[in-house]
Amino acid sequence: MDLLPAAPPPRAVLTPDGLSIATYEFGEDPEAPVVFALHGFSSSSAVNWLNTGWTRELVRAGYRVIAMDQRGHGASTKPHEAAAYTMSALVSDVQAVLDTYLLTDVSFVGYSLGARVGWHAALELPVHISRAVFGGIPDGYPLTRFRIDEALRYIADGTPVEDRLTQAYLSMAESIPGNDLPALVALVEGMQEGEQPDPAHPPAQPVLFATGSEDRIIDASRRLAAATPAGEFYEIPGRNHFNAPTSRKFRDAALDFLERTRS
Repeated sequence: MDLLPAAPPPRAVLTPDGLSIATYEFGEDPEAPVVFALHGFSSSSAVNWLNTGWTRELVRAGYRVIAMDQRGHGASTKPHEAAAYTMSALVSDVQAVLDTYLLTDVSFVGYSLGARVGWHAALELPVHISRAVFGGIPDGYPLTRFRIDEALRYIADGTPVEDRLTQAYLSMAESIPGNDLPALVALVEGMQEGEQPDPAHPPAQPVLFATGSEDRIIDASRRLAAATPAGEFYEIPGRNHFNAPTSRKFRDAALDFLERTRS
């Protein structure tokens, strides 16, 4: 017996620059409060939220979940040009989905890249996003260390990647069926010089920051939480950046936060 619900068929949302964004709806109550879920780099709605039990637990808790595959991921369009991957474009994708679903008040739950996009979305769309959970929110440092040149040589002819971080990200990307490595490398290139979360200008909404105890970015995540007026921090015990989304304790902390801050 499969304990996880089957993935619903994707609904395509057209972005202002003409891309197709795959979205998924979980929960049958149209009046239920909405959680908007955004996955991390090289992942997808299914990998980050469905397969890990998040959508099941959120629906059981009385929420309706709207998830989207970010451009370059999952069933969404995957441009190979770095110029397609700016922070403003990723936030614009979020707004396009919110507008298409006629959502005016959502709780935002994002992990890694999804959390970084969520930070900027919360700043730009405060009327739409009333509270947020940012898991494993990076300060951009991992992407700035990614070696584009080595990744491109590997894609072109299989030249071994020497940089350990670059190899780790490529291995993670290749482990997920359907991933498009040129698109993901273009995303990294497009965002390396992009906007980072700025502790001097944090979101005003209630925000739970959660990062694994074994994640190298934990101190940077703590600083962002401390700088956020209504910020809280939860250390996910025994987890690193790659396996934190599977933590039940992380899910429970997020659900507790959403219940405590529900208006």
